[in-house]
Amino acid sequence: MCYALYLSTDSQKDLTKHNSDLVRFESISNDDENRFTMLLKNPAKWYVGSKSGCSCTFRHLVATELGLGEPEEWYREDQDEIDATKELFRLIEQLIFCEHQVDCINIWEGSDSEGVVKMDVQLSLLSEVSFRFFENHHFVFYK
Repeated sequence: MCYALYLSTDSQKDLTKHNSDLVRFESISNDDENRFTMLLKNPAKWYVGSKSGCSCTFRHLVATELGLGEPEEWYREDQDEIDATKELFRLIEQLIFCEHQVDCINIWEGSDSEGVVKMDVQLSLLSEVSFRFFENHHFVFYK
């Protein structure tokens, strides 16, 4: 089992042009829809993988008690997880500031779609290093 990260946007931009060693985008067609991608709000849907192939090599927390925040010495995170999350955050920020809508769902594969919690994320209040994903959350980004 591992994490899966699905992103949607109203931008027609080909996100595969942003593929790197740390972040990989794969377009999701209507035929590839699943119970999680159906929760996304926008027409262009993407699976977001990391260097591991799945979405595991991003910053993740199981629960939201610690909230959004910069890496801490007492909670070990690999540098690749931090860098991949920053890279993805910058792209989301770029889309939002170009007046596009963006949302994403971070789930633990095998989870129930009814347990997904919506979370509004105001990008202007965050830095790229303080953002992280929460398991089984639907993030809706705005300025």
